[in-house]
Amino acid sequence: MKELTIAATVDNIETVTSFVNEQLEALDCPMKAQMQINIAIDELFGNIAHYAYNPDVGSATVQVEVAEEPLAVVITFIDGGVPYDPLSSIEPDITLSAEERNMGGLGIYMVKKSMDEIVYEYKDGKNILSIKKKL
Repeated sequence: MKELTIAATVDNIETVTSFVNEQLEALDCPMKAQMQINIAIDELFGNIAHYAYNPDVGSATVQVEVAEEPLAVVITFIDGGVPYDPLSSIEPDITLSAEERNMGGLGIYMVKKSMDEIVYEYKDGKNILSIKKKL
């Protein structure tokens, strides 16, 4: 497992994405899967940066693990911010126009649809969100 602990700021999304991409490239990850994972990182780490410690800045840890049979990557985001389960949010009604839809929820909806598995738990004062993508 590879791990990166970094300040949870929007400016660090690119650093987190590069860190994960290094691991994906070592696995010969298909470009489509890599793009889906990059979008998920942008959404999930961005949410931590915006909301977990607001208005302060705290740290977040990103872990990358490889699972076998079938080959998959598991990326876990850990922060000590405000407890928040993004999986409990109401899914947006994508049949409505952008003007008719309520704000928020579309990013996590896209993550749910593009990943093979997404799990959240709050444990020992930490938000722990894992996404899994089969390669």
